[in-house]
Amino acid sequence: MAGDATRDPTRWPEFGRRMRQWRRRAGLTQAQLGTRVGYHHSLISKLESGVRVPPAGLVKALDALLGADGELVELCREPAREPDPPLRTLLSVLPGATGGVAPLAVRSWPETLPVTDVGCPLHGPAGCEVPDLATTRDLLALVGDSRTAPRGLEPDLTHALAALRAEYARLGLESRSAAILPGVEWLLHTLSRLGDAGEPSPAHLRLAAHFAAIAGRLRMHRGQHALGMAWFGHGLARADLTGDVGARVRLLAEVSTLARLEDDADTALACGRAMAAADQDRVWTRALADLALARGHALVGAGAECLRHLDAAEAGLARFGELDHREAPWLAGDLGRLRLDAAAGGALRDLAAHTGDRAAARRATRVTEEAVGLVPEPMRPARLLLLVRLADAHACAGEPDAAVAVVAPVAEEAAAAGRSTITAELAKLRARLTRDWGDARAVRVLAERVGGHSRTP
Repeated sequence: MAGDATRDPTRWPEFGRRMRQWRRRAGLTQAQLGTRVGYHHSLISKLESGVRVPPAGLVKALDALLGADGELVELCREPAREPDPPLRTLLSVLPGATGGVAPLAVRSWPETLPVTDVGCPLHGPAGCEVPDLATTRDLLALVGDSRTAPRGLEPDLTHALAALRAEYARLGLESRSAAILPGVEWLLHTLSRLGDAGEPSPAHLRLAAHFAAIAGRLRMHRGQHALGMAWFGHGLARADLTGDVGARVRLLAEVSTLARLEDDADTALACGRAMAAADQDRVWTRALADLALARGHALVGAGAECLRHLDAAEAGLARFGELDHREAPWLAGDLGRLRLDAAAGGALRDLAAHTGDRAAARRATRVTEEAVGLVPEPMRPARLLLLVRLADAHACAGEPDAAVAVVAPVAEEAAAAGRSTITAELAKLRARLTRDWGDARAVRVLAERVGGHSRTP
């Protein structure tokens, strides 16, 4: 069968040799031939080299166009497979724009996969080559302009999408994250449309789940919580279709954050429990679940449960295995310590705010200070968030002067950051300081500086 690499692979070099001869006899370049049959020129090159099996339906078109008199068809012999019925989009209305050319906002570009924890969805950690940025733009232009899935783009398209996922995930942590939202949502719309147009690619479904997590987080940062939740739901549906446990857990962690922003402790706890149930064998997913549960229990003042889950998360990160390091390297080393300390500081601060426990607040200041010291320089929004939280922990501990001293140098920057997570932290800090120490001049000055920005969206 054409398109099936397991069938008689010895004949494909001969097919490629004859195809090249017929193409040259027709006076066509590889690019010209690709354009005429609707395939990317990179596939034509690989077919002629005998390293790729011709996709179903292409051989007859090549034979007719090149005037091969049935020779190319005879070299393949097996009939093309009829495609399975298409899987329809699970959400018919998606946020963001759908038209135009793919807007790429990248700062660096890898030569091979994996990048950080992003491997090849087709071949795993095999060191797959990534198309260069110019070729990637061409690939995206082809899929963007087509109403149906263009043929002959795999695996190059999947490798390019995986590299984009890694780049957008990194940029999403930095100050310029707003610049990538149009590109991420364009990719999601395009992948959804291609899935509707034919047999959906499992690799593309997995990538869509991770892109949806990025898009949802960026919408959430803007205070557009409903749109963020729409993308999280889109991603969870795709993660479930493909059995991608990692994507499911990371999406649930985002929904848990959104629930906390809405002061919805029940949903935050439900997300934590779902994360814990996702996979009992992966240490990293259970550690994230413990952090989510710790923060959920803190919102209702359940101190013993909060501390138990923080201890469990710490123990989990200490026993990372090979699978955990491969799938979640961002939870190992200093980055793992940063995530643990940031979550612990937030949970302890929330617990102190709910119960008035100043010992918990002082512990929150210590672990949050440690987290601040671990934030890499490009992750400026994370540093601002933690500094505001540190100030609020001081306020919960009855230390208004320390709170003002911590937040005053970054107050305007934090207020103008345009992230709902930071805005929510500022609102808590301002409310706490003005309620308990509103007569103090330093508190009044600080409240005026952030007052126009510190309302929760």
